[in-house]
Amino acid sequence: MNKFLLSALPFALALTAQAQAPAAYTAKDYERAETQLTSALSPLVTRGGIRPNWMPDDRFWYKASPAEGGQFMVYNPAKGSKALAFDHAKLAAALSATAGKSYTATTLPFTTISFAADKKSVIFTADGKQYKFDGSAVTPDSTPIESAAGAFGGRGRRGGFGAGSTSPDKKKVVFIKDYNLWVRDVATNKETQLTTDGVKDNGYGTDNAGWAQGPGPILVWSPDSKKIATFQQDERQVNDFYMVNTSVGAPKLYQWKYPFPGDKVIPMLSRVIINVDEPKVIRLKCDADPHRSTLSDDIKGGEGWADVYWSDDATKLVFASTNRDHKEEKVRMADAATGDVREIFQETVKTQFESGWGDVNWRYLSKSNEILWFSERDNWGHLYLYDATTGKLKNQIDKGEWVNSNVVKVDEKARVIYLTAMGLQKENPYFAQLCKVNFDGKGFTVLTPGAGTHSTSFSPSGNYIIDTYSKPDVAPVTVLRDMKGKQLLELEKTDISKLTATGWKPVIPFSTKAADGKTDVYGLMWVPRNLDPNKKYPVIDYIYPGPQGGSVGSWSFSIAKGDCNALAELGFVVVAIEGTSNPYRSKSFHDMSYGNMADNTLGDQVAGIKELATRYPYIDVNKVGIWGHSGGGFATAGAMFRFPDFFKVGIAESGNHENLNYEDNWGERYNGLVTNSDYAAQANQSIAKNLKGKLMLVHGLLDNNVPMQNTMLVVEALERANKSFDLVVFPNSAHGFGEHSAYMMRRRWDYFVKHLKGIEPPLDYKMTGGRPAQPTAAQ
Repeated sequence: MNKFLLSALPFALALTAQAQAPAAYTAKDYERAETQLTSALSPLVTRGGIRPNWMPDDRFWYKASPAEGGQFMVYNPAKGSKALAFDHAKLAAALSATAGKSYTATTLPFTTISFAADKKSVIFTADGKQYKFDGSAVTPDSTPIESAAGAFGGRGRRGGFGAGSTSPDKKKVVFIKDYNLWVRDVATNKETQLTTDGVKDNGYGTDNAGWAQGPGPILVWSPDSKKIATFQQDERQVNDFYMVNTSVGAPKLYQWKYPFPGDKVIPMLSRVIINVDEPKVIRLKCDADPHRSTLSDDIKGGEGWADVYWSDDATKLVFASTNRDHKEEKVRMADAATGDVREIFQETVKTQFESGWGDVNWRYLSKSNEILWFSERDNWGHLYLYDATTGKLKNQIDKGEWVNSNVVKVDEKARVIYLTAMGLQKENPYFAQLCKVNFDGKGFTVLTPGAGTHSTSFSPSGNYIIDTYSKPDVAPVTVLRDMKGKQLLELEKTDISKLTATGWKPVIPFSTKAADGKTDVYGLMWVPRNLDPNKKYPVIDYIYPGPQGGSVGSWSFSIAKGDCNALAELGFVVVAIEGTSNPYRSKSFHDMSYGNMADNTLGDQVAGIKELATRYPYIDVNKVGIWGHSGGGFATAGAMFRFPDFFKVGIAESGNHENLNYEDNWGERYNGLVTNSDYAAQANQSIAKNLKGKLMLVHGLLDNNVPMQNTMLVVEALERANKSFDLVVFPNSAHGFGEHSAYMMRRRWDYFVKHLKGIEPPLDYKMTGGRPAQPTAAQ
């Protein structure tokens, strides 16, 4: 009898567990999950930090959050005073009378302002018209609006983001017309042709290679507004790429140049300098360069054309030439009058060279004729000082087992560099801090102490720093500092009390060992608001493997990341692990998967989740799902095929599953040339037959970044292997899904709820975009 009871006990417990679990989720469950999206949570956060808009006299204005009244405030650092930027009620009344529409102090129709020369009158734009408010009346205004935001630490005038590029003196605009460059005089609107031999697929300043496309010219203006540096881009023999839309009747054909890894011909740039006032094209006397930069898979940096600098007197142009697989960098100087080019120095690496991540970190210093060069030659990203005349190394500037992630400002006169350092805090190597160091390597100082990651803004004069710092689980604090890093006062401390009152839980930061069992990797974990540590929860792994980025992204505080909080609310533990081969660590860390992109940090994901399960018994390591977009889509399908017994459910969105079918620069940079790397073995369609779990493939048919054929190759391979899978396509969507994003989010929730949790989702639930969070945590 006792034996019978013992044998029946597990069966009874299973029935009890089944009875406790709902057979289906209702719309209420999804509504509750939507309360954990950013749109619903944001109104519950007040004093969320200051985004300063600097004025020339070091005062700054900012707009308070709606929860705080949404008023425009002005802060004076010198006096430590804060006041309303203007009388909001008076302006609303005056504008209502002038514009013939009704406005109130809390419904003003603008989000940005500037101040007139008297430092009192406010200039703003409403309904497409510019006005000035002098404290009593609102009148039409045409005063040119100047910004002081870039006054401290600017890098000069670059172009390429709009239809035209404006000169530093704002008197000229260069634009593309019929594959040639033209200049328009702003005062007279007179247009003058600058180049004449530009033709289709061999035009000047064009931004149309691979997935990068734009109507504006890519160029760099000389400081005196008399010359531009640009290129003629030859794509005549580059492969064509095609897409068609979905419509009634004949579809529209989209066609452009898109090179792939291994192609014999890729876009080549012939560098030129153009005299603008008296049009003349001066071709630089050097071979054409591949469409490459020291920065990334595009030639645009954070401010336009990367790797190109003018001397202050506009007589010299300094630039870096990058070879096809990013292994060789040549720093060169051109004579702007003759086009003569001489090589200053070069650097060669075994894997791939990079001069930064957000923007290029190297600089030409015209006043001293020196070059600040960024290199990882000692295994860490640091700066080196070169003599631009001799090409000789003078000294290494910063050093240590940390990364100079961003050169923020170079003060040539004081010979001081302001930079962002990552890796100085033992708690987390991704926490960023503002530092300074002298050209000779002395005087290294952390200007933004305080645990966490910091974002900063300089005043125009360079006398003050606004510093906002936080951790993923610690809300931001904003302080005012002097240029020595001394805190002058606390400006704001984010209030999340209303948020926590709803039962909202901050993300849980963690570190685990990578697949090698030795290397530390870091991540974030989200859990349900009503977490029961005695229950088991399926795991969803959000992945973006890089290698130019990572799953976590920003390590500052956020109330929600995508739909991670919402998925946790549906009864999952959600993790994001920043695996090996991602940036902002050592060179050796970043190169751990060089030549094998299919690694995709997948071993690190498996090892990390298993380790977390030993710490948190509520993690069900037998029910693991994974999803990602783009590179994350590539990694997700790879996870389902390479670790089919570990990952049970996957959603692969817009994945570059076959990197021979993705743009040349990305693959050849991180994977090497086709002759040196086995691309075929890394392609997902080659191992699709290994699928055991549930896989959803998703792609937009008008994806001009990652071609749809990437997913179609996997579809074909799965069909040939007689594997069942799910497919969602968006006929007229590009790489992101635009208007269909909410639909895709709902399909993602449905897929994990049904196949990972074993619960039927509500049929065709319509996403609302988030409702206000409930005051107490629900089931």
